[in-house]
Amino acid sequence: MLSALSTLPLRKKTLAAAALLAAASLTLSACGGTDDSGSTVAVVSEEPGSDKAATVLDQPFEKPDLVLKDTRGKTYDLRKETAGKPTLIYFGYTNCPDVCPSTMSNIAVAKKQLPKAQQDELRIVFVTTDPERDTPQALGSWLKGIDPQAVGLTGDFATIQAGARTLGISIEPPKKEKGKVVSMHGTQVVAFSPKTDAGYVLYGEDATVDDYTKDLPQLVEGQKP
Repeated sequence: MLSALSTLPLRKKTLAAAALLAAASLTLSACGGTDDSGSTVAVVSEEPGSDKAATVLDQPFEKPDLVLKDTRGKTYDLRKETAGKPTLIYFGYTNCPDVCPSTMSNIAVAKKQLPKAQQDELRIVFVTTDPERDTPQALGSWLKGIDPQAVGLTGDFATIQAGARTLGISIEPPKKEKGKVVSMHGTQVVAFSPKTDAGYVLYGEDATVDDYTKDLPQLVEGQKP
């Protein structure tokens, strides 16, 4: 079971972080683009009988040490601002025609099912992979139509790329393909515990509104879904 460009099937309940890192770092989505390279990616096996969208890591990721600009143009220290808060982090870009808006919308819809106090506690962080076009203003405008409470971050591409890499998520500099600018990036959503600030749950692009609706009440409490 090999794939050249799609997100790996992330249905395994418990997975060694090292194996995940090797697989995720080779998995990119062009957000509407195509890949003609014919290259393959590492395969992660599924747990037999599991129908969960969540992958619970036995060796959680550390939260990226990122200091970027938010939608107001203010400095935002990711670790400091989200310390002790349930946090979902996703790397994408606003001009993405498919995966990015659908992923963020799925999370936003599911979030609305939480009690108001838990909605206010949850931090949803969208880090752009296309900082040249995704200015603070552009991010703010885009996120306003999805979830006004979501945090949008932009800044130096190399800094963003390094931060994503610590989570096993690969992103490449935006490039032109067939007259359009596309951003190749991993499409995983990583959930961080409010108890430990560690990234202990991962979702692929196939996670649905129902998946997030089911899991968010546990994630905001730092529990395993």
